This record gives sequence, C-alpha cells and structure tokens, in this order.
Amino acid sequence: MNQADEVLWLFVTIFVGGAIGRISIFGFSLGTSAVIFTALLVGHLGYSVPDSSGILGLVIFVYCLGISAGPRFFRTLVSSGRSLAAVGAIMIVSAGLTVVVFAKMFQIPADLAAGIFAGALTSTPALAAAAEALPAESQLAVGFGIAYPFGAVAVVIFVQLAPKILRLLLRQKEWAASVESYEREPDRIVRQLVEVTNPNVAGKGFKQMPIFARCNIQVSRVLVGDRMIPVTSDFLLQVGLHVLIIGREQNVELVTDYIGHKSSRVEYQLDLESQRRRVVVTSAALVGRTLRETHLRSKFGVTITRILRHDVEFVPNETQKIEFGDALTAIGEPDGLDRFTKFAGHRERSFDETDMISLAMGLVLGTLVGRVTVQLGPKSLSLGMAGGPLLVGLILGHFGRIGPIVGHFPRASRLLLTDLGLAMFLASAGVQAGENMMSVIQEHGMALCVGACAVTTVPLVVGIFVTTWLLKMEPLQALGGICGAMTSTPGLGALMSQSDSNAPVTSYATVYPLALILMSLLGPVLIAMLQ
Repeated sequence: MNQADEVLWLFVTIFVGGAIGRISIFGFSLGTSAVIFTALLVGHLGYSVPDSSGILGLVIFVYCLGISAGPRFFRTLVSSGRSLAAVGAIMIVSAGLTVVVFAKMFQIPADLAAGIFAGALTSTPALAAAAEALPAESQLAVGFGIAYPFGAVAVVIFVQLAPKILRLLLRQKEWAASVESYEREPDRIVRQLVEVTNPNVAGKGFKQMPIFARCNIQVSRVLVGDRMIPVTSDFLLQVGLHVLIIGREQNVELVTDYIGHKSSRVEYQLDLESQRRRVVVTSAALVGRTLRETHLRSKFGVTITRILRHDVEFVPNETQKIEFGDALTAIGEPDGLDRFTKFAGHRERSFDETDMISLAMGLVLGTLVGRVTVQLGPKSLSLGMAGGPLLVGLILGHFGRIGPIVGHFPRASRLLLTDLGLAMFLASAGVQAGENMMSVIQEHGMALCVGACAVTTVPLVVGIFVTTWLLKMEPLQALGGICGAMTSTPGLGALMSQSDSNAPVTSYATVYPLALILMSLLGPVLIAMLQ
C-alpha cells in the first residue's frame, strides 16, 4: 500500500471504531477503546496504517494522561486518601500476580499476557506502556481485545451485585443503612425555584437545618422582584421568599417538600454571566480544607454549588474537602467573585488559555527524557516514549507551571488530544496484531478467556475483602474506590445511577489517577518477568 492509502485506512479505522464506541447499550459504551476491535479486523483483512502513527499517538496520549493525573497523583500519596490508594495498589498488584500465574500455567507468551492484564483492567495506559517494551509485530493488542469486554462488563455487574451480597454476609445496621440508597432511582443534578411556606423554618439559616447538609443541597439565590440575587452569609429563610436550590433531583424534592413547595414564578432573570463563575483551585489556602472551614460566604459572599473533579460533577456539602485542580462553580456578586477568584486560583477561562508553545515544549521535554539511558551494569535502562512524556506530564500537571511552560490546557482540547492520541495508537497496534490474530486465537483459544476472567475477578474480590473486612469502609466509598482501581468509568456510572451519595465520586477520583500510573508501570514489569 502507498502512503496515501495507509493514511486513509488510519482515519477509516478511527472513524468506524469511534462510531462503534458511541453505541450505548443499557448505558454502557466502549468509547475510544472500540478502535482496537476495528483495527484488529482491518489488520486481519490485510490493510495497514502509517508506521509512525502509533508512536506519535502514544506520546500525545501519555503526556495528556500525565497532565490530567498530575494535580492529584502526588498529593494522593501523602493525603488522607492513603488507605484508598493502598487498596488500589493491592488490587493492581493482585491482578499482576494473577497474570503471572496464569501465563505460567497455560504457557501464554509475555505479549499476550500483558495484553490480557491491560484489557481485563480496561487500562489503555497499561497497553501503551507495554507496547513500547515489545516489538511492533507482538500480539499484545490481541490479548487486550479479548480481555477488554470481560473487564468492562464485570465491574458493572459487580457494583450491582456487591451491595446485595454484602447485605447477606454482613448483618450490621450501618451496612444496611448505607446500602439502602441502592434501591433508589437514577438521579441528576437539578436546580429549582422554591417558595418558602413552612412557618417552622422562618428566621432560620441553613446551618440550623441539618436537612440541607444531609441532602447535599445548596441555596444559591433568592428572588427579589424579578431578579435572582446571590444569598449572603446572614441570609435567613422567611415565609413567602422564593429561593433557588441546587442538588440531586430526589434530594431537591425532599427539601422542597420540607420548606414549602415548587414556586409558580416562571419568569425571572438569572444572571449567569456576571453572578456565576467556574474557578480552578490552585491556592494552598483552600486545598485540603472543607467548605465549612473556608467560610467563603462570609468572606466573599459566594456559594459553591458544584464541584467538577476528574470530569465528574457533584453537589458538595459543608464537609467536602477541596482538592487541587477542582473546578468550583461559585455564585455571588461580581466583586465578590473577583476577590474569590484571586484567592482560590484562576478563572477557568484564563486558566485554560494555553498556547501551542507550552504544549509542544512539554512534548519535546517528554521525548528527550524518554531517550535518556542509565547504565546499570551490562544493561541500560530508559523511560522510553511512554515513560518520558508521562513523567514530564505528571510533573507539569502537579506544579501547574515551570518557568514559561504551563502544565495545563483547555479541558476540551485535552480530551480531544487524549482521545486522538489513544485512537492513533490503538489503530496502529490493532492493525499490526490483526495480521496473525486468528492463528493466535486458534492456538490458545479458551485459555485466553479463562485468563481474562481470572485477572478481572481476582482484584475485585481482593478489593472488596480489603475495604470491607480490613479497613471497614462503608459500601459506597469502598465500591467507588474499587471502580477507580479498575479504571472503570462505566462502573462508576452504574454505581452513581443507584445512589445520591458523593462518596463513590470522591473515592473514585482519589484512586483513579494513581491506578492509571501504577498500571502503566506494571505492564513492562510483567513482560520482563515472563520473557
């Protein structure tokens, strides 16, 4: 094939794989990972893609991964999330040991075993890191393609069944109470205008009514005339007031019934441009502190109505700790928002205004670091094109800026580059592996499926045992951490669809970045152990 044809088939593979990845069945979709299945078929049919597309996609992908994980990776290691981080590490190591035992028992080659490890944990970073330690013609992608469906589906099923199993095994009141929320219908974040009619709440502030904290409800504005005005620190509820409340749909309904009823006022002015701002936290004065400790309403007249953390948005309560890189939705008057923005970090828009120079320089540094070799006796070691950009991305993401190089760029651009880099890498790896795919399946057959099931199941069982019997975590926190350790966003989605608690989100966001990095590091180690 000529070069133009190879470029054509590269984008055909990405297009078809991306389209398949968007198909949702019961809320589950493959996303960008679907490209690997299309690529295996394209390779099996005898087509090819440019040789350099794989390494280019790899460098872009792992660098963006480092930028995304950097703000929380190092802090997780020394923060209050150490127990969750330990759970993630134990689960990932148990999966690695299972791969080694399985490969030895069934005589599975190192490349296939590494692919099964990455696929069972649905970890494309682990696949990328392992790929660099193997020749281009390896069958790594075949193992990944076989194991990925097992890993993706198993976590979703696990979070559905685990609460019911735990309820049978652990007859403790606190577990039963925590698991009750699994019976609820799916919920979403909504805002609603409520007229206060309950005389029992007149003259009371939000802190005097535990229902607001218990239901994670934020009151952001009060209706004055036909305009919505941000509430102040001395605000008290009064009969006849119309207040705007924000929270998960079911909780909003509970609070509405408690303080009054849904307002009949349908015409009012909501100034989203000047009274609302998204602020990215970088200030040490906020990181690690709870919303209650920050006194933002009394200091700046602002209310934090939502937090976006690791691409998951939730309504916080007053005990919610703020983390570096959190995107806070703040409601207040313009002058208060200006002062709060300077205090907390950066306005999201200005924080995300990064030019191409910083991005290109970060990629240059990552590539150079990956090429540095260290001589250890007869062997020489290097981070390679996966480890170098990943390390530089982590450091830049952690510090935010080093000299003129900025370690962040717009979320939309970051997501696009991450998906594009991953798609290019998967297309290249899958096409190369697809040439001999059928012979590999015929040779090892059912053993690969058995291995995929084992590598998926063992860490899940280990994770629930450690969180439940050793660390005594509550179910929602434990299952959120397990989803993070398995890097399973669909699993978290299934968990959140049955609970209105923020516990799964915070534990998932704590473990997820650490799990990504540990899987990336463990992939090449497994190959070295099995070769």
